[in-house]
Amino acid sequence: MRKHLSFFALLAIIFGLAQEKQQVQVKRATVGFLNVENLWDTIPSADYIDGTLPRNNPKFHRSVPIDSLKFLEVTEDYKGDWSDDLLIGKKVIRNQILADDFTPKSAKNYNTKVYKKKLENESKVISELGLSYTRTLPAIVGLIEVENRQVIEDLIKQPALIKGDYGIVHYNSYDARGIDVGIIYQKKRFTVTDSYKKELPIFNDDGKRTYTRDILVVKGLLDGEKIAIFMNHWPSRSGGEAASQPRRNFAANALREEMDKIRAQEPDRLLISMGDYNDDPVSPSLKKYLHAVGDKKELSEEYPYYNYMYKMFKQGVASLGYRDAPNLFDQIIVSKNAISDSLSKNYSVFKAEVYAPQYLITPDGQYKGYPFRSWAGDMFTGGYSDHFPAFIVLQKEFTK
Repeated sequence: MRKHLSFFALLAIIFGLAQEKQQVQVKRATVGFLNVENLWDTIPSADYIDGTLPRNNPKFHRSVPIDSLKFLEVTEDYKGDWSDDLLIGKKVIRNQILADDFTPKSAKNYNTKVYKKKLENESKVISELGLSYTRTLPAIVGLIEVENRQVIEDLIKQPALIKGDYGIVHYNSYDARGIDVGIIYQKKRFTVTDSYKKELPIFNDDGKRTYTRDILVVKGLLDGEKIAIFMNHWPSRSGGEAASQPRRNFAANALREEMDKIRAQEPDRLLISMGDYNDDPVSPSLKKYLHAVGDKKELSEEYPYYNYMYKMFKQGVASLGYRDAPNLFDQIIVSKNAISDSLSKNYSVFKAEVYAPQYLITPDGQYKGYPFRSWAGDMFTGGYSDHFPAFIVLQKEFTK
């Protein structure tokens, strides 16, 4: 009898060990973004568009040092609207408004020392996004206000980020100031399967086009799961909130059309839209035009997108101070299939946060409590950004 008991006891121990080996673990990934507040290199540049190349080739539209322009072929002195469609087959140069602002000869005295400090600061912030939840570098990070691909290349080589082995998705936009959005991603975790930019052809009342940032769309596999990222930097409130509202409504409608299209084609793909919308979560652009709700009970086929910053805004959370008023322009919005009340085998949102550690906050003076920005007029403050970053942490179960 004792022998039988010992045998069953041994089986129980073996079974218990097997179960322990198959214990469910939690896998997490941070997806976030940061407005890097005018991350420029020190070299004055202009846009060169080579319309003889495919539009998905980064060299179709690239930033080129002004001194190099004389070596590039130009087919005409282009006078039309700036659009990829209109520039196919042409080779032209487009100057930028801020071309000389961030150089050693400018009033900012923007030299290599300042540029290196700027890179160091931004890389520090990025490296910390979601770190307390994942204990690793973020998987995907959106960047706002980058000058060109080169500054992103310099950023991911910083000591704080180099271990992430980040890849880059970036396309130059026709923004008048020459600022773009981009995405960096850990190549060992995220595989890009498609990427493109969606231009926003916005016109004033007089019929003149205003040039803004494109919506960057990146589709891929995050730890084997299908997701799509939509990176945004919508038109500003220049001229006043009410007067500029139609421009952001246009951007919201364009974003919703793109998200709806992908959701219809691939219902299982998780959609994440993020960036600086230059509107608050309660603004008509987000609620009425994008169909992004702030209460999960309101999710439906007509309103399929959830804004994680809506409740934060109602609770008084802000990501910047605009004209001495707190705003939450920096938001992350997801498709309803990204929301789950329990841990499952597919990624869902575990946590959403506006990241504002003490060192990112202005400690005193007129702007006490606001983000510790990099620039006060033409003076480099040593700060980080005029926006707080935001992130979500995705999680799922896996068997180890």
